[in-house]
Amino acid sequence: MKYYFLGIGGIGMSALARFFKLGGHTVSGYDRTESPLTKQLESEGIAIHYDDNPDLVPDDIDLVIYTPAVPKETLEFQYIEQKGIPMEKRSQVLGELTRGKKCIGVAGSHGKTTTSAMIAYLLSKTDKGCSAFLGGIAKNFDSNLIVNNDSEYVVVEADEYDRSFLQLHPYYSVITATDPDHLDIYGTHENLIAAFQQYANQTNPEGALFLKEGLAEHNHHHEEEEEEEHDHHLHIGEEIKHYSYSARSIESDYYAINVRNYNGNIFFDLRTPDKVLYDIELQNSCLYNVENAVAAAAVALNCGLDEYQLRYGLKTFQGTRRRFDVHVKTKDIVYIDDYAHHPKEIAATIESVKYLYPGKRIVGIFQPHLYSRTRDLADEFVEALKPLDEVILMPIYPAREKPIPGVSSGMILRKMETMNKYLCSAEQVPDLVEALCPDVVLTMGAGDIDRIVPILEQRLKEE
Repeated sequence: MKYYFLGIGGIGMSALARFFKLGGHTVSGYDRTESPLTKQLESEGIAIHYDDNPDLVPDDIDLVIYTPAVPKETLEFQYIEQKGIPMEKRSQVLGELTRGKKCIGVAGSHGKTTTSAMIAYLLSKTDKGCSAFLGGIAKNFDSNLIVNNDSEYVVVEADEYDRSFLQLHPYYSVITATDPDHLDIYGTHENLIAAFQQYANQTNPEGALFLKEGLAEHNHHHEEEEEEEHDHHLHIGEEIKHYSYSARSIESDYYAINVRNYNGNIFFDLRTPDKVLYDIELQNSCLYNVENAVAAAAVALNCGLDEYQLRYGLKTFQGTRRRFDVHVKTKDIVYIDDYAHHPKEIAATIESVKYLYPGKRIVGIFQPHLYSRTRDLADEFVEALKPLDEVILMPIYPAREKPIPGVSSGMILRKMETMNKYLCSAEQVPDLVEALCPDVVLTMGAGDIDRIVPILEQRLKEE
């Protein structure tokens, strides 16, 4: 088969491209910009071009796989549509690949990449094994793809963007958060909640659903909730077995207690419905990963892992690239890069940094992602960034969007009451960071801010 990918450089798209290439198929694709990931794909034998040119689309394609992030005005998209070449969204293909397997789908407005990578790693270190399509590069595998044709399990990051996750019917489902996001697609938070609820109720009744504490209320509350004007709880069908998990609430079925930091590593005790597992260790991790670890542990235990397999897996999990990714750690300077692009993620990342490095002077660099998200959540971004000692904002990364009049990074900057704030281009960031003499540097964003990471890393190592 010949597969052609429109937007092949996307993290989810590249995992599919790798899967079909490993299966012996011919794979090629287009992306708007070259990146370390597209270079890696090319080194694996996948032909990629960066000009939107219909003449470069290969002949005899069996299937075009595209991401909704690619605008419909793209010349190649229009050409493929006019030629009548079969096209499917990435989410449709993923849905087809998971049928007949025990799919473990991890959804949520944040936390899903690390949680799904943890589950995949835990399973892969046992005889159960798994295949996995991840939304980030797991450091333990140096990839976003695991293929194990002998395993009945396939772990998938279930993306809510464009309702993609509704193509999945998982055996085990996880929902980490339902905070407002992608309102350019959903319009209102209520519509987003409705999609998460549909996803949750697509869970196989023979499996189970794992929900962060507070996302769903118990059935006897339903009547009074439905009278409220804006009910943001998920209502789960009685036929679906579901468990709650938390890093804070002892009301949950699975929860962490006695969380502590020792020499940059985090320890906690895990209480399950059956027993307590003492002194679970996460190495070189962060505070918010405790909750991700509780969710991953709950799924892994239900898959049949024992205590020792769970302990070893969590202790040796190295994380994913761009998720609390420590690039420099000396007695004088620490540099961490993170994908955080939603206010809740930013707040959690900054909380972790302050917890691990108390009393240190923190300079944060943030690149807003999408004009619509910046417009909708500007006040929340201001609040999330407030604990930083110095804030550097970069121009908005537009991704799939066209500019919205009056919306820019300056919108956030003007709302910030602190005087320790700056707005500058990517090229100006390293010099400004050096001039501010920080103890800890933190870069955050989902756009192309990762391009300055190696430059900053080199500069900070030289100091």
